Amino acid sequence: MSNILDKVNSPQDVKKLSIDEMNTLAGEMRKAIITKVNSTGGHMGPNLGIVEATIAMHYVFNSPQDKIIFDVSHQCYPHKILTGRKEGFTNPDKYYTYTGYTNPLESEHDLFKVGHTSTSVSLAAGVAKARDLKGEKGNVIALIGDGSLSGGEAFEGLDNAATLNSNIIILVNDNDISIAPNSGGLYGNLKLLRETNGKAECNYFKSLGFDYYYISDGNDLNQLIDTFNKVKDINHPTVVHMCTLKGKGLPEAEANKEAFHWILPGTLDKDSNSAPAAVENYCTVTNDFILNKIKNDKTVFAISAATPGAYGFTPEFRKQLGSQYMDVGIAEEHAVAFASALAKSGAKPILPLMSSFVQRTYDQLSQDLALNNSPVTMLIHWGAISGADATHLGCFDIPLISNIPNIVYLAPVNKEEYLKMLDWSLEQTEHPVAIRVPFGNFVSSGVEDTTDYSKLNKYKVAEEGEEVAIIALGTFFELGKKVKEKLGINATLINPHFITGIDEELLESLKSNHKLVITLEDGVLDGGFGEKIARFYGNSDMKVLNYGAKKEFTDLVPIDELYKRYHLTPDLIVTDIQNCLSLETV
Repeated sequence: MSNILDKVNSPQDVKKLSIDEMNTLAGEMRKAIITKVNSTGGHMGPNLGIVEATIAMHYVFNSPQDKIIFDVSHQCYPHKILTGRKEGFTNPDKYYTYTGYTNPLESEHDLFKVGHTSTSVSLAAGVAKARDLKGEKGNVIALIGDGSLSGGEAFEGLDNAATLNSNIIILVNDNDISIAPNSGGLYGNLKLLRETNGKAECNYFKSLGFDYYYISDGNDLNQLIDTFNKVKDINHPTVVHMCTLKGKGLPEAEANKEAFHWILPGTLDKDSNSAPAAVENYCTVTNDFILNKIKNDKTVFAISAATPGAYGFTPEFRKQLGSQYMDVGIAEEHAVAFASALAKSGAKPILPLMSSFVQRTYDQLSQDLALNNSPVTMLIHWGAISGADATHLGCFDIPLISNIPNIVYLAPVNKEEYLKMLDWSLEQTEHPVAIRVPFGNFVSSGVEDTTDYSKLNKYKVAEEGEEVAIIALGTFFELGKKVKEKLGINATLINPHFITGIDEELLESLKSNHKLVITLEDGVLDGGFGEKIARFYGNSDMKVLNYGAKKEFTDLVPIDELYKRYHLTPDLIVTDIQNCLSLETV
């Protein structure tokens, strides 16, 4: 670590630097970010592009008196470095001390825990209004990227913020790309503004009522500081539109902005000349399935919502799909309604979504999709208990989706079941169908699945037994097998397939020779799959043990620790079963 970064421990230290020193600082910060993110994984490109703007913000504004609110937090690493948390980027022993997102528990310079997109302007509008109501002073600054502008809440926030008639400053970080290339009509206007140096008469932000400033080089400290000084303490809603280079300072990230938006640990250490070996996984299986379908069916249509890479929709794959693919931007709500209308009109839409992003779509799932019973195929990725940060937990999708009428939610155990479910869903016309794509290990039985999924809520008895029945959902079927083996008795093992309904006939039959039913689900218990089973047996003598996650926000808690906390290990489950059976015989 060199001398300039050594001296900077707070925003007050930034204010003491000359322009030359700040430029040196920017280089040192980039080096620290590159080294750290290559070691731990994380958001590389967005943070490299915003370094100078972050330095300029802290040079001109007075955080925490002035409130800086980040959108998504993809761009908060430089901010963390300048607000007392640089050891998390300079000391390998401290790399995991701080989260990758803003967090008020870490610093007074962070106002919100934020990890989902398009929220910053809405949050800033509320902060500004509260300031005005209390008669206080200070600047409220929202930093939002051009990609985030495609989210509906961003428009709602801008629409409202423009009417505040007081200080609110929206910094639009325009690097001409979202996670993947931007999609939507708005980006034609941003392009026009860039081409005219912000002088085009057609101006999205001015049309809403904002004062408008343009910075042609958002990585130039002189331009940034000059403009920020002009808008500091301004008394009306203002947009500063600054053009930055995503991935600046790392040639690989500048050349391949999509791939370097977020990287895995060690990405820069790999030999760029050697292609990784092709490994079959649920994403490649999905892509092959879709490509085979579109050969003979022009109504098959794939949709993504700004995160195509998260479910394996590579640039090459998207190119192969051609007109049978659309990225709707950061607009999951629109994606669900759009897919519903496609299905109602005779198309066959396939919509992959991240589990933690499905939360934004609840009203559309209920009203636009389920109420109209549109036969959309949704693929829910990353649905699982995990060690993720609090904003990207994938354990809440089962209660959210499975309790909406008309939706059929399926949980495959392996490749063969997944493909059978996918094919059935795409060709049937009676139900909206969601499939919880297995998360983690890729499992293939090598045996074709012959299940008729049109017979709803029929569970599969994988192994018949007595006394104890283990109903193991989706990815936790492997856990169920381990529990049965360790239990040492001839327990019944059941693969339910269906998350949204119960097999009443099968459950009733278990009463004849079983004392205990246990359920295993890779998600939160409250409102989940297991509770449906427990409710069925509520007025009987059958004992039921439900295993899954507690309803809580965890934040980067190691998965092994969570499994122990929730008793989701074979040893702990077997001990619980044995204790329960012992009580039964007393």
